[in-house]
Amino acid sequence: MLVIGIAGGSGSGKTTVVKAITEQLNAKRVVVIPQDSYYKDSSDLSDEEKRAHNFDHPDAIDWDLLCEQLRDLKHGKTIQQPVYSYISCSRSKTETVTVEPADVIIIEGILIFTCKRLRDQMDIKIFVDADDDDRLMRVMARDITERGKDVHWVIERYSRTVKPMYLQFIEPSKRYADIIIPQGGHNKVAVDIITATVEKSLAKIH
Repeated sequence: MLVIGIAGGSGSGKTTVVKAITEQLNAKRVVVIPQDSYYKDSSDLSDEEKRAHNFDHPDAIDWDLLCEQLRDLKHGKTIQQPVYSYISCSRSKTETVTVEPADVIIIEGILIFTCKRLRDQMDIKIFVDADDDDRLMRVMARDITERGKDVHWVIERYSRTVKPMYLQFIEPSKRYADIIIPQGGHNKVAVDIITATVEKSLAKIH
């Protein structure tokens, strides 16, 4: 079993990299664990507090549960991954996602390298890099189409939390990466090299 961490700022192209690696490893069983599923429940906040909620600070993540569930997967146990809604800022009390152990576990999220306990469980750490302008455009497109936000909300949130938190926590965590992918998720050469490295490592394990 191999654990791969894929970090990078919001809109850097992490999802594209995850998808490309998963598709190229189609002969192997791969599961993806998104950091976004492990946000702490904030359903008790008022609408105004929810609007101001900082999703880009490490304190927003339930690291204990994420680290515990990754350990369980590594020990061959099935987990019940939480389901989180950005719309209501809440973790579902009735719904979970069943995740089975696999040959490759990919953990993906902006803050995953900020937690030492989680980093220590990773075999390969990848940081997806992209220009600020490119990331802002992608964040804007995603939040408007997928999360029902308007342009003013996206720009205000980007200025208030996304960019400052990137500079304070995410960008500095790049130093923990074994591999840095420039040009976001469209760097095919980097994805090919990573996939070859993963297959070589799996061959050694098996």
